[in-house]
Amino acid sequence: WAEIGTAINGIDARHKPILEIELTRPSFMFSQLRQATNKLALKSINSNKRSISSSLYMSQTATRMSPNHTYPAPAVMGTESIMSKKAHGTSHVPVQSNLRWNVDQEVADRICNFNRHYAEHSGYFQGITEFLQEAKNLSADGEITFYDSNTGKPLYYAPRGRTMADFLAESRNHGWPSFRDAEVNWDYVRILPNGETVSVDGTHLGHNLPDGKGNRYCINLVCVAGNPDGGSASS
Repeated sequence: WAEIGTAINGIDARHKPILEIELTRPSFMFSQLRQATNKLALKSINSNKRSISSSLYMSQTATRMSPNHTYPAPAVMGTESIMSKKAHGTSHVPVQSNLRWNVDQEVADRICNFNRHYAEHSGYFQGITEFLQEAKNLSADGEITFYDSNTGKPLYYAPRGRTMADFLAESRNHGWPSFRDAEVNWDYVRILPNGETVSVDGTHLGHNLPDGKGNRYCINLVCVAGNPDGGSASS
């Protein structure tokens, strides 16, 4: 533990939330945490050298499953070909210019289209007042539709089967908007064997990090802040 403590102290603050994910993984082992902390310490040094803004990148680890892992229904599995190189990174188009809730467009484009492993920083959505206000003003039986930031296709509907307070509480607990199976539009969302969660059009969304309740999709708000067909969205 002394060795791990030393490594943790060398990690840039914006990378530390990955440790929570590592500790809660079913396959967690002490040696893996040691390797993770050493890797993150090196990442922090390299990040500082490149002067990468903490608002742009945040490490997020997918559950390390077998390449042939299949998640239980209703999850719909996808293949690596979905994330093949296209005209704009892994997508055909960049993010919309009028993203909802005034999220950061540059961060959104990098995470959605030129990234497979990083995320907005933990708790990012809690600083987006427009989103929190919309959630607060939602009627008791209402829900918010979350659209692909690139294409405007509907990807998630929340809350479903729970209250908005429950949805926000779980999201705060894990650091990212956290959706359950019933809240996913499986027409347009796919899960890759390593847990990466993507749209059928190649938008990186986040990762599936299952817990005792089942599949739990930790999704970047900037990736689901689109408008339907580029227009204005409503709850």
